[in-house]
Formats: sequence, C-alpha cells, structure tokens
Amino acid sequence: MSAITLSHVSKSWGAMRAVDDVSLTADEGCLLVLLGPSGCGKSTTLRLIAGLEEADAGTIAIGGIDVTHLTPAQRKISMVFQSYALFPHLSVAENIVFGLRVRRVSRAERDQRLRRVADIVGLSHLLERKPSQLSGGQRQRVALGRAIIAEARVCLMDEPLSNLDAKLRHEMRTEIRALQQRLGMTMVYVTHDQTEAMTMADRVVLMRDGRIEQNGSPEELYNRPATAFTARFIGTPPMNLLRQGDHLIGIRPEHIRIVSGGNHAARVKAVEHLGADSIILCEIDGQPAAVRLDGFSRVQPGEDVWIAWEPRDEHRFDPVSERRLASTFKEGQLTASGQSR
Repeated sequence: MSAITLSHVSKSWGAMRAVDDVSLTADEGCLLVLLGPSGCGKSTTLRLIAGLEEADAGTIAIGGIDVTHLTPAQRKISMVFQSYALFPHLSVAENIVFGLRVRRVSRAERDQRLRRVADIVGLSHLLERKPSQLSGGQRQRVALGRAIIAEARVCLMDEPLSNLDAKLRHEMRTEIRALQQRLGMTMVYVTHDQTEAMTMADRVVLMRDGRIEQNGSPEELYNRPATAFTARFIGTPPMNLLRQGDHLIGIRPEHIRIVSGGNHAARVKAVEHLGADSIILCEIDGQPAAVRLDGFSRVQPGEDVWIAWEPRDEHRFDPVSERRLASTFKEGQLTASGQSR
C-alpha cells in the first residue's frame, strides 16, 4: 500500500515555480528522502504533504485518502523541524506530551505513552529537565519523542540534524533509521546532505529547480545516475566528468588508478590525506579530476602522473542534454543499444 502519493503537484511563488509537476510515491513503512541543493523545492514539497502550504495544482493522498484540501491536523501526521521548537519553560516530559494535552488525551494514557516513548528515545532519566539543560542531541530526541508519541503512521522531517555537529549527526542518523524501522512508520526526510540520504533512505528523490531529477534507491543513484547533475551530486568526492572529443565521460574517483604507462596524463594539484584513503586532486587536459587511493599516498603536488581506468567503469552522458546514454559495459549484460542480451 502507498502511504503517500503526490500526483502532478505544483506550487508557485509569484513567477517562480517552487514545485513543478512533481509525482512520487512513498510506500508504507519506507524511509523516503527528498534530497537536493538549497532552493530545489524539497522543503516546499514536504510542507505541501504536511498541509502547511496549499498546492496550486495536483493531488496529495495519504493512506489512500485525498488530503489535498485538508488541514494539517486532519492529515494525522507528525513532523520534526530543523529547529527543535521546544517550549523553554516546560520540562522534557511536558514538551513531549504537549500535543496530547491539547487533544485532551487522558492523563493515564499520556503517562503510559510517555513512559514508552521516553524509553525508545533514551530520555527516561531526563524527563524533569528543561531544554536549556540538554545537549543538542538530547533536544533533538525530545523533538523526536514528541513526534512519536502522536502515534501517527506518517512522520515528516525537515533537515532535523543540520544544527548538530558531525559526530552527533552520525549518531542521530543511525538512531532515526533504527527508530523508523522499529516502529514501521512511513517517513519523508528532507536533507541537502547526500551522506544522510545514502545511509538512511530506502528511496531517494533527488530534486533540482522544483522538479525530480531522479527517483530511485541509493544504489541506483550511485551506480546508474540518470543525469550528469545526479552524478555530480551523489558521491564523495563526486563523479569526475570529463569532456573527451564529442563525449561526456563520467568516472568515479575510486575507479581511477595511478599507474606507470597509464592512458591519461595528469598533473597533481593537491593531496588530501584522510587516514584510510587519500584524495588526489588532478588536472587532465585542463579539467579537474579526483582520484581516491587506499591508504597514505606519497604522490606530491606538482607531480606529473599517469592514470587509467577500466572501460566498464565509465558512465556516458549526452554532452548537450547531459542525460545518461546506454552503456556497453553494464556488468557485461548490455549491448551497444542498451538492450539486455
């Protein structure tokens, strides 16, 4: 069953179309990530699902029910924002159960839900504290607890980890994904961070200028980017895109080797040592390229090297439209026309 379905949804702000004819589906119990750069329409799409904005065109369904013109409360969803939006004068417990009190849920049921949720998000020992006495990660757990206690089947998250440092972001990514799977909730998660998308999502919807650039699993976006934009956006470092004659060739940094007698000359511009591997920033025929090597590389800036890669690792794009072209090397299973043997 589809928990969320958008059909040809659009939203404009004056002459600017923030969301342009977007159609997508989030299956029940999945974690779908809306990914893209600032201004691509991902947060507006989330707000349209939530009912915080009204669509100019198209329909939105949640659980098979058309909610296009329903209020946020009528859509029976929970939401976690970028800012924790906690009441500073209320305790952790009071912040978590605030929505239940507004809906006049009985005291006994509130207490029962609070105990269960506090245990799930690891806040049982902090229920009497005020938000000012909590760390950033603990405040985010309070916001998560407030969303979970509503017992909504759909939870929307708008860049919930952007205010945390790198270590906490990593920890909270793991916690949110484990929580979503444990509770079986359907989650739509907005982020500009492709690492969050690749590590958390069942499905990634990459957006650009209000439209969907590619919709697929993390593996599909990484291994078969539909456009050069996807290729540039997914991967750290991103895919190298080199113009060779009339062709636009993409090659992942980890698929390039520095070898004597390679088939491409390159000049090393900089070297980044990351511990487990090294990123060699090169220039090939005046075009920037990155090479990822295992371990600590002794290559030096200014050095001329030879590089090579296997033809099967190439991704080919149309040089004008930048759309993906059929490859002859897709695991040895495609012919030149791109049809399976």
